[in-house]
Amino acid sequence: MLLVWILILGLLLIVAPVIVGTLFTGVDEAVDKLPFRWISGQILLWAGFQAICVPFVLLKQSFSAVVLCFNIFTVAVVVVAVLYYLSKRGKGKAKLRVVEQTSKYTYLLWGIFVVLLLAQLLAAAFLAYEEGDDAYYVAISTITAESDGMYMKHAYTGGSTGLDARHGLAPFPVWVAYLARMSGMPSVMVAQVALPMVLIVMAYALYYCIGKAVLREKKKWLPLFMIIVEVMMLYGGYTTYSAENFLLVRTAQGKAVIAGIVIPLLFLLMFLLVEKLQKDEKMKLSYWILLAFVQMAGCLCSTLGTLLTCMLVGIVGLCVLLCYRRWKLLFPMAACCIMPVCYAALYFVAG
Repeated sequence: MLLVWILILGLLLIVAPVIVGTLFTGVDEAVDKLPFRWISGQILLWAGFQAICVPFVLLKQSFSAVVLCFNIFTVAVVVVAVLYYLSKRGKGKAKLRVVEQTSKYTYLLWGIFVVLLLAQLLAAAFLAYEEGDDAYYVAISTITAESDGMYMKHAYTGGSTGLDARHGLAPFPVWVAYLARMSGMPSVMVAQVALPMVLIVMAYALYYCIGKAVLREKKKWLPLFMIIVEVMMLYGGYTTYSAENFLLVRTAQGKAVIAGIVIPLLFLLMFLLVEKLQKDEKMKLSYWILLAFVQMAGCLCSTLGTLLTCMLVGIVGLCVLLCYRRWKLLFPMAACCIMPVCYAALYFVAG
């Protein structure tokens, strides 16, 4: 039974996102690797879950209806991604790949990185810790999976209550319940064991992409960069509210995902945008689509994501206007903020 649980979660959390991520292969050559496809594919699936789940929550529909609709969405997107890959296959120009000689020092650094990563994964999965917010978020996931209702029962008592629309606008615990329903694994095991193993690796895959983008001409420093990031994560628990503590201790909570994955990915996309401006190059359509999906994924993780994602994009847009006089870029950047603004409006109307 455990093997079946792992296989299904592997399909949902790794295989499907990697396939879907092929839709964003043209964002940037430096980061167009398997880790970026995995992350961007998961972002699209999170954005789709947000778009599907919130209306069902507000209309007080069943959780089973959300599962059915999201399964249809996932299959449809996977099919589109496969067809897109097949249509593009063989059309690109052949490139001569030069194999660079890797030193033993580089292998040693990557070995240290892997050891530290395994230590973090083992600690996150098998060491007990006290986290008060799990009493709410994990309880919501468990109640959702078992009662087939969403945000209609009190998380602490299990009794019936009115619709909790404020938390329902950021239904990340419902996504955890979806994984539990599809795999058959209890929600608490998904939240406390399975997701930390996947999301921590995804966060480091994202920092790998950031390192690839920043260290374009100095790739030999990439493993050292990754080790420095790991050390900062390990010793970042100076407060319970740090991004490092959120990633390693509150991994399955939406606020940890927005701090550990969504916001760093936004920084990466903004860095790529400014880099293209310096080279006087245009961003591809896939970039803007991904940027919009990242902001929607931020809304799934936390209601505060509607503010944080738009704020970051707005600040970069202001810098672009002042430094590069490229005021036309404000229009696609503003278009990417439409959905977060709509969810923010729903917060005041339905909350």
